[in-house]
Amino acid sequence: MTQVTNTVRFVLDGRIVEAQGARRTTTVLDYLRDQLHRTGTKEGCAEGDCGACVVMVGELNAAGTGVDYVATNACIQLLPSLDGKSVKTVESLKGADGSLHPVQEEMVKCHGSQCGFCTPGIVMSLVNLVQTNTTPARQEITDALSGNLCRCTGYVPIIDATLKACGQQAASESQAREKKAALKLDDSADLALLKEIKRASTPTMSLEGDIIVQPVVRTRKGNEFVSPATLAEVADYLVKHPTTTLLAGSTEIGLQVNKQFARPDHIMYLGNVKELRQVTETDKVWRIGAAVSLTQVEALVAKAYPDFTEVLRRFGSPPIRSTATLAGNIANGSPIGDSMPCLMALGAQLVLRRGEKTRSVSLDNFYTGMKQNVLAAGEFIEAVELPKPVAGQVFRAHKVSKRFEQDISATCAAISYTLKGGKLSGVKLAYNGLAPSPCRAPKLEAVLEGKAPADVKAADLDAAIAASFTARDGLRATWAYRALVARNLVLEFIEEQTSEVA
Repeated sequence: MTQVTNTVRFVLDGRIVEAQGARRTTTVLDYLRDQLHRTGTKEGCAEGDCGACVVMVGELNAAGTGVDYVATNACIQLLPSLDGKSVKTVESLKGADGSLHPVQEEMVKCHGSQCGFCTPGIVMSLVNLVQTNTTPARQEITDALSGNLCRCTGYVPIIDATLKACGQQAASESQAREKKAALKLDDSADLALLKEIKRASTPTMSLEGDIIVQPVVRTRKGNEFVSPATLAEVADYLVKHPTTTLLAGSTEIGLQVNKQFARPDHIMYLGNVKELRQVTETDKVWRIGAAVSLTQVEALVAKAYPDFTEVLRRFGSPPIRSTATLAGNIANGSPIGDSMPCLMALGAQLVLRRGEKTRSVSLDNFYTGMKQNVLAAGEFIEAVELPKPVAGQVFRAHKVSKRFEQDISATCAAISYTLKGGKLSGVKLAYNGLAPSPCRAPKLEAVLEGKAPADVKAADLDAAIAASFTARDGLRATWAYRALVARNLVLEFIEEQTSEVA
C-alpha cells in the first residue's frame, strides 16, 4: 500500500486517479465534469432529488474478491470521501468494442429517452440494480427509479427496457441467460488497484503514543478533511477539534455546500470507521452503528417492524438511502425527521461518546429545541440501540405528505402498544411536524392508556393535541390539517387492532 499526502485517490475504469489541489468541499460531480470531462454525469437539482448525477461508488468486498457498489448522487457527495474507493460513470459502461451496456441497448430500442438529460442517471440507477438483482420485479425497478426524474419520456418504456435487458422477455432460456450474464460490469482490473489505495485500518501514532489522524486534504490555513478508520481516532479528533463537522451520507452537508456555500473548517468522514458500520445484537436490542445506512436498517427491521421499513422506503430514493444514516437523521434534528417518531415509539436509546467515556440517553430526551440537543462539545452518537419486538407488541407508523414518494412530511406518527384484556397498555406515541423537534405525546398517551380501542373518543384526542402543541401553520400544511391528521392516525392505528396479538 502506498500513500500520497494531500491527495484523493480513487479508481476509475482500471486506473488510479490522483486528485490534487481540489477543495475539501469539491463535489464528486464537479470533479468528474470539470477535471475528468466525464460530462455524461449531469447536474440537475444539486440537492440529490432529480438523479441526473447518479454514479456507482464501489468498495472492495470483505473477501477482497469483488466490488460492492451503491448508486450515489454525485452532486452532494464530497470528493475526499472517495479516497480508497472506485467510481463508475455512464462512460464506464462502454465495452472494449464500443458496444453499449444491455440496459442502454434496450433503452434505445424501447425509446426510453427523449431530451436525454436525465438518461445517464437513469441508466446508472438501473445498472446498479442489476449488479445484484438480474431478475428484478416491476416494483423493484420502479423503486430503483424513484430518485430519477424524467419530464418528457415517462417511465413505461424505461421499465420495459429494463425487463428486456434482464432477459425477462427473451425468446428462449439460453438467450435469457446470455442477457443476464452481460449485465455484470467487468471490474476485475480495479481489484488490484483498490487494494493498492486501500486506506490504513490502524491509526498513526506519534513517538509519544498519541493518535495522529492523517488528513486526506489539508489547506494552508490548517483546515482539514479527515477520514479515520477507527472509533478511537474519531473520539480523539473530536476532543481536539470539537467544532468538527461530521460527514456520513452527505445528504445534509452536501446541501449546505451547494446551496449555502458552507465551507466547514474541519470535516470528518465516518464512512471508513469499521466499528460505526456494524450492527450487533442481543436477545433484546439491535445496536446500530452511527455509519450504518438507511438501506441496511430497512433490511434489518423489515420483518419485525414493516411499517418502519415503509417509512424508511419513502424517506428518499435508493441513492439517498444507501448513503444516509440513521444516526445522521437523528443528529440533524429536523422537526420533520421521519425516523425519529418510529424510534421514539419503539423506545430507542442513543449511545453517546466523548473521548473514552460513553453514556446512554433516551431519544425522547435527546432534543432540547429546534435543531438543538444534549450533545456536549466533542461528543457524538456512537450507536442507536433499537429494542426488538416483544410478545403481543403492536407497532404502527405512517407518514403523510403531499406527494407519496420522496416528499417532506406534513407529519409522521408512530405508536407502540399491547392489548391486555382488550385494553391498550404500554402506549408510546410520537410525532414529527407538530413541534420544534420530533417528540413523544404523553397527554395523548394518557388518553389511550388503559382504554379499550372502541372507548377512545376523537374529542378527547383533539383536546390532548390542543393541550400538547402550539398551533402553527407551515409551508406543507395548516395547523388545522396537521391536528386533524394527528388525531385520525391514532384512531386508525388502534381501530385496526381489535384483538390481542399472540
